[in-house]
Amino acid sequence: MRDPLELYELTADADGVPEGLNLVAGLTGFADAGGAVSQFTEYLLGTLEHTVIAEFDADALLDYRARRPIIYFDKDHLTDYQPPRLRLYLARDEIGQPFLLLAGFEPDFRWEQFTAAVLQLVRRFTIASTTWVHAIPMPVPHTRRIGVTVSGNRSDLIGSMSVWRPHTQVAANVLHLIEYRLQETGASTVGYVLLIPHYLSDTEFPSAALAALESTSAATGLIFPTDRLRESNREFVARIDEQVRDNPELAKLVGTLEQRYDAYMEGSPLRSPLTDEDGELPSADEIAAELENFLAIRRTKDDGSLS
Repeated sequence: MRDPLELYELTADADGVPEGLNLVAGLTGFADAGGAVSQFTEYLLGTLEHTVIAEFDADALLDYRARRPIIYFDKDHLTDYQPPRLRLYLARDEIGQPFLLLAGFEPDFRWEQFTAAVLQLVRRFTIASTTWVHAIPMPVPHTRRIGVTVSGNRSDLIGSMSVWRPHTQVAANVLHLIEYRLQETGASTVGYVLLIPHYLSDTEFPSAALAALESTSAATGLIFPTDRLRESNREFVARIDEQVRDNPELAKLVGTLEQRYDAYMEGSPLRSPLTDEDGELPSADEIAAELENFLAIRRTKDDGSLS
């Protein structure tokens, strides 16, 4: 395997990083239901004091043909090229507690080398624990608290927070591999997979970002500002609820999801909150079609009521 040091460069500020911090990670690319990870990292970088500690080599890690960077065209010339970034930051939470944040794109290439690079950084900074977040679409109702599936070796968090513990094969992302390698070394690590209502998976659902922040706080003790996100979420959910009230078919479908979810949480013999007695999933297309107008309105922002 190639030298992990090939993939990143430390900045001058790396020498000032205290030992024993928590590492928080959120990478986008494979799946990001409800915009959970992108909102989570953008919110942290947009609200917290932070400094770049390490920069990863995008040319070595990213497939530009699959994920095109953005460049702006201004009438007759090109301006403001925005290269993709994958960085390690030193950040401070709302009360000044320092932590490290790994944020940016998920690598397309050199997973083993990238994983070795992250583990190298974990050792360099004597990381206390690594926490990462991911989000997948599931047939669960938006009217209930977002559930999580917890992995890793933090048994306290798995026991208290993991609402769905399947025995299954999943398509991995690179943070799965990092968690797997950290477990092999005995390092403390926890991963949160947020279960996002599948009919909201293609839009930015503020509650998804809130769930990511709350889960991270539970694992690290870090305190994050959430007032702006909570206000956005109240407005967002109010619009969804309006659509549900005005559409009997949609109300029936959401009500069915609620019943299955509640039965599971109360100890029903149902195998999961996602299936009925016959193991059948409700149709994502049915619910998504009913919400098409709502999502179109939100994307175009015609009425200016959502941001």
